[in-house]
Amino acid sequence: MHTSAASPRFDRSLTDALTAAGEPLLFGVRLWASVCLALFVAFWLELDNPFWAGSSAAIVCLPQLGASLRKGWFRMIGTVIGATMIVVLTACFPQDRIAFLGLLALWGAICAFTATLLPNFASYSASLAGYTAAIIAADVLGATGGASSEVFLLAVWRASEICIGIACAGIVLAGTDLGGAQRRLAASLANLAGEIAGRFTRTLAPAGPQLPDTQTERREFLRRVIALEPMIDQALGESSHVRYHASTLQTAVRGLFGALDGWSAVAVQLNRVPHDGGRQAAEPVLRAIPLELRSTSEPLPSTRWMADPMALKRACEEAARALLSLPAGTPSQRLLADQAAKVLAGLSHVLEALALLVDAPGEPPARQRGFRLSVPDWMPAVVNAARAFLAIGAIELFWVATAWPDGVEALVLVAIMLLLLSPRGDMAFGGAIAFALGAAGGFVAAAIMKFAVLPALETFPAFCVAIGLFFIPVGFAIAYSRRPAVIVICTALAFSFNPLLSPTNPMTYDTAQYYNAGLAIVAGCGIVPALAFSLLPPLSPALRARRLLALTLRDLRRLATARLRLTSEDWDGRMYGRLAALPDQAEPLQRARLLAALSVGSEIIQLRHVAPSLGSPVELDGALDAVAQGNGVIAIAWLHQLDGRLASAPDGGPETAIALRARARILVISEALAEHGAYFDSGALA
Repeated sequence: MHTSAASPRFDRSLTDALTAAGEPLLFGVRLWASVCLALFVAFWLELDNPFWAGSSAAIVCLPQLGASLRKGWFRMIGTVIGATMIVVLTACFPQDRIAFLGLLALWGAICAFTATLLPNFASYSASLAGYTAAIIAADVLGATGGASSEVFLLAVWRASEICIGIACAGIVLAGTDLGGAQRRLAASLANLAGEIAGRFTRTLAPAGPQLPDTQTERREFLRRVIALEPMIDQALGESSHVRYHASTLQTAVRGLFGALDGWSAVAVQLNRVPHDGGRQAAEPVLRAIPLELRSTSEPLPSTRWMADPMALKRACEEAARALLSLPAGTPSQRLLADQAAKVLAGLSHVLEALALLVDAPGEPPARQRGFRLSVPDWMPAVVNAARAFLAIGAIELFWVATAWPDGVEALVLVAIMLLLLSPRGDMAFGGAIAFALGAAGGFVAAAIMKFAVLPALETFPAFCVAIGLFFIPVGFAIAYSRRPAVIVICTALAFSFNPLLSPTNPMTYDTAQYYNAGLAIVAGCGIVPALAFSLLPPLSPALRARRLLALTLRDLRRLATARLRLTSEDWDGRMYGRLAALPDQAEPLQRARLLAALSVGSEIIQLRHVAPSLGSPVELDGALDAVAQGNGVIAIAWLHQLDGRLASAPDGGPETAIALRARARILVISEALAEHGAYFDSGALA
């Protein structure tokens, strides 16, 4: 009986395990096929170092189709830029070894700086531009450095080998994977929008006498919105149509930030007024929200958001307009209506992105705007650039001084490791250790393959079958594992295997050369990068979070004194960038403070805009001066005086509506200054 009862459970477990292993195993086969196809093309074209084609195919091959294609595209861009730069350096300094090597280190520093500033695969492209120059330089430098006149031809060959690997990986992946990044991103956006709308309406219509505490929920939503960025990049890689409208997806992310900001202002206001008064003020606001979003028990399912996003978008836009024109008798009610309209406006941006992702009928999204780079903090980029310059320069000096035969290979690997890992911040040191372990494993695996397996094989198909015994399990581990350290180790295995194996036609078996290359790999992948990250470590997550808060406070005070002139859109964009740059280890209170600074800055800009209509009140100038001086108590007192003067103004005319909305903005600023006084009154990093 026990056997028969356990058998169905065992069968189900076995079926689930096989189903879960299917996709990772398929990716392992794709990785192997990509490397084999790249090596075949490189052998057929009789390229000097065909292993670069195989290594490129291995490094750009990712489990997600969109991510792999996107990475391959940016890898091509970085390869061309790096190849061009090394040709320029050689042309400018053909006989000056010191200047050539110094500028090569400087170029690596520039690429590390740029890679830290750019997001996602654009960052990878900048890193690649730096170490591609080092790869090509390795072929033209002599035993102790110095450039060669053959650099242009070698740059063409290396760039061709790398691009062949990228193209082969793209062909294999596109032919065997239909992709699913758009569907995954659409589902994530719909889930976020549905949950935010449901929790927001629950805030407006509390079920009991106590308002629900939504602070923890909002902070978790902030983290989830920040995590959308890599998913967006994957969707852009799969579809040229989505890529053409990339700004629609970025606007959706901003819309989610704006919705959370509006929700936060509503929750703070309702917590500060008596329960009955808050419910009375919120009731007409709740009635203006579309019925589909007005669920206080269960949020609207994601399938409903994706079924007809354009209809929901129109409903949200109409409701937002109605809320903005809703008659309000008090500043509190005006605040609730305006902030609810902000929430709905943010959700309408999400619905526009959903219409793009699910190909919903309706008005086409607007064409994307130009790229605008927002830098939350320059310091991490400066630190990474300095580390890259010093480490590359040190390995160059050691190589020239000792005339180490394989020093140039160590130089290449140091450049690769530093440029790839520097943008990862506090994870860089652990990544260097994991990569070193993977490279050591690749050294052992390549030695077994090269000296024990390949000598008995003569044909290319047999060679492909042999390396499949390595690449298929490694690809399976990359796709199956959920641990970042395991993924990095397996990626290092796949990356280092081809250069160590050095497949040529015919194969050469030089053990002394192999061990020298292994020593260079150990030094380049492990010792030097780990030492560099130890001596000049990246900024810690706690320090990065404190700096982002301090920079935001500095900008807010400059905004209050009009030394920093920004539009609401520019301020919001700057703050969204800083919210996204907050490390995962940041405290929930730090996220809340950044969100409060976003609200205060936006309201200051709007108040200053309507100040002439209010008679250019001196109270506003006094309040803003107090904000700039870090004195929240005085600022709140000035704002209360301004509120009292606006409240005593005679009724009638459009000025009344402007004054009421200004009083609502005063409420937002006063409540944020009161709730986060310790932050707004602080002076230095805190």
